[in-house]
Amino acid sequence: MNKTDKIFIAGASGMVGSAIIRNLVKKGHTNLIGSVHSKTLAEQKDFPLKRVRLDLKDQAAVNQFFKTEKPDYVFLAAAKVGGIHANSTYPAEFIQDNLLVQTLVIHASRENKVKRLLFLGSSCIYPKHAPQPMKEEHLLTGLLEPTNEPYAVAKIAGIKMCEAYNRQYGTRFLAVMPTNLYGPNDNFDLETSHVLPALIRKFHEARISHAEKVVVWGTGAPRRELLHVDDMADASVHIMSLPDTVVDAHFTNTPAPCFANVGTGRDCTIKELALLVKETTGFEGRLEFDTSKPDGTPLKLLNVSRLQDLGWQAKITLETGVRETYDWFVRSI
Repeated sequence: MNKTDKIFIAGASGMVGSAIIRNLVKKGHTNLIGSVHSKTLAEQKDFPLKRVRLDLKDQAAVNQFFKTEKPDYVFLAAAKVGGIHANSTYPAEFIQDNLLVQTLVIHASRENKVKRLLFLGSSCIYPKHAPQPMKEEHLLTGLLEPTNEPYAVAKIAGIKMCEAYNRQYGTRFLAVMPTNLYGPNDNFDLETSHVLPALIRKFHEARISHAEKVVVWGTGAPRRELLHVDDMADASVHIMSLPDTVVDAHFTNTPAPCFANVGTGRDCTIKELALLVKETTGFEGRLEFDTSKPDGTPLKLLNVSRLQDLGWQAKITLETGVRETYDWFVRSI
């Protein structure tokens, strides 16, 4: 990507989209356009970013946007996301909204000759009992985790759509499958958030209210790998900046998968994570687990050797990332 190429970030006001914008600005890119649905982030006010109000579920609006703006590169970071509770409560929205958004954006990118597109997926695409650590080749080798199956199916469809367009039309549509993300602009709503932001809010509010205990869903035994969103953004920009010869050799030539895992290669138990958040927030009460609630997938560790071979690895430690995220939460929310 040249510094002046027009880059479209779909989902610019979300956690991942805003992190990608920060990374692109840091690297000197000056021709950025981002879709915002219902809000504009104050921290982006001084960025060289053109904001457009765009409903990515509206086919006519998406087609008109691409026809008018003609972006050179697209980061497809817009998605409906959430934790176990949200996925269990709103399964129809999780499959419908994600299928619709990614289908419209990927197709419009091809119709308008986008040079390269990056689709943001999720590690939940892998089978519930996939070998650990999970490799890209483990996709579609077993049954999915039931609690987030609709979301996972939508993301798998996005991968296969990118692969199909590459094979039929010669596009360079790539994808990354991040592990559990966290960081600034995360969703801290206890009804819809992922595990780490939910823990941060629970422990913070418990400290403020001088509660005796914090209750965490499940047994605390499942292991999770967590990646700071700024590392995720850096990996995404790194892949989009690779030479065409490298992209073709590693992503678009069948049978090579068109996607790469993005993670740290290290995990911890939910209990260990909860204790880290407890220490970070300064909560002095006790930790209790509600074993009547679901655990979700027991293990979710990614094999990140493919991305490491392409010259990238995570830099932000979990301890540093949790502290920075908590500081952002207190300052901003």
